[in-house]
Amino acid sequence: MPRDCIFTIEPGFEDPKHPGKLWFCPFCNQIEGILATFPEVAAHFAVTRLPFPRPRQPVIDLIGADHQGLPVLVFADAAAAPPDAKTANGYRFVDDTRRILEIVAERSGIPAPH
Repeated sequence: MPRDCIFTIEPGFEDPKHPGKLWFCPFCNQIEGILATFPEVAAHFAVTRLPFPRPRQPVIDLIGADHQGLPVLVFADAAAAPPDAKTANGYRFVDDTRRILEIVAERSGIPAPH
């Protein structure tokens, strides 16, 4: 993995538990809002939007089936991950939306979340 990767859920998904309605993930959409407002972020992170249903194989391949909740930021270089990052399968990751936003701001030079 050449760059840190942010995984989100594609907006406008169906949930089989609630048929007939389209949904978006409010946590993932905070990330999407930053990407739309500050397009330069995309130069610093790979962004992968996944379908809602599990299994979410690209995430499983990196950090395991126990960590499929999105959004998640997976670090390309474990040594460059912040101290509060979690570890799975040799990868470091952050799955707290607020913390992801803070890291994105720090690493891409955009304004910090208030």
